[in-house]
Amino acid sequence: MNTPQIREVAAGSSTWYPAMPEAPGMEHLVVETPGLHSHVATIGEGDPVVLLHGFPAHWWQWREIAPVLARAGHRVLCPDLRGTGWTTADDPRIERESHQHDLLALLDALEIERAHLVAHDLGAIGANQIAYAHPERVRSLVQLSVPPVFMSFSLKLVGGFRHMPALIWHRRGRSLAGLFDPSHIAHPLPAETIDAYLAPLARPEIDDAVRRLFRGIAIPVSLQLARGAFARQRLRPPTLAVFGRLDHPWDEPLIRRLSGDLSRYADRYELAFVDDAAHFLTDDAPNAVTALALDWIARAA
Repeated sequence: MNTPQIREVAAGSSTWYPAMPEAPGMEHLVVETPGLHSHVATIGEGDPVVLLHGFPAHWWQWREIAPVLARAGHRVLCPDLRGTGWTTADDPRIERESHQHDLLALLDALEIERAHLVAHDLGAIGANQIAYAHPERVRSLVQLSVPPVFMSFSLKLVGGFRHMPALIWHRRGRSLAGLFDPSHIAHPLPAETIDAYLAPLARPEIDDAVRRLFRGIAIPVSLQLARGAFARQRLRPPTLAVFGRLDHPWDEPLIRRLSGDLSRYADRYELAFVDDAAHFLTDDAPNAVTALALDWIARAA
């Protein structure tokens, strides 16, 4: 299939299995690009902002943030990345740049020449890849809970990857609820919220994709970072990296020391730190994330 197809599907449609969690005001699209059937939740009109979720979440991660961005005059798009949510792929393989290629195809299908990107965790990998390889497509980037990709490596960072072994060897049916433990989130989530995040894992192809996401994307990119691959390139789009102050080991003194002179690696790069928040920033501090994103988008215009 060479011509992208876009169709709107109601949130309550039986097309969605399992049932879609509620997010008033948001519409749901299926965008068909070669080999991929992307679910995209969307709201608003205006300058496009693409919100890229982390792991083990999906589009619903942005349920509190997307409507505010829309009211501020933006067309907000929240895709489910390959291997997550309600997006399906013809080929189960996931490789290092799969999300980058998928996102570029999605932007083309939706006729979006340039967009602001806001990305958390896993979503920041594809966002950074696009920002480096195709800076003409990125008006600005806000990345959440992910260190600058040009940052120097330190053994003090190893604790930030403590969750990876279990995900690399993930077994079908094993719960991922433990990822929302106190070391990752400052304010415990209700059981129903965790259930909504993990619901797509009821589909075997999504449960099986956990290993592929970490073996195909997270580990290869982590090795790139350790080798300093991005430090030898220059980041052109204006970029803001945001951390929760309770997200260890990404504490402010260490991040600032390992990042060094930001102007050496990027045209415009800033760091921000949010009080009383840990790794899952959009759940711990959605209002702070929204305010930072809107401010950065306005300053990057």
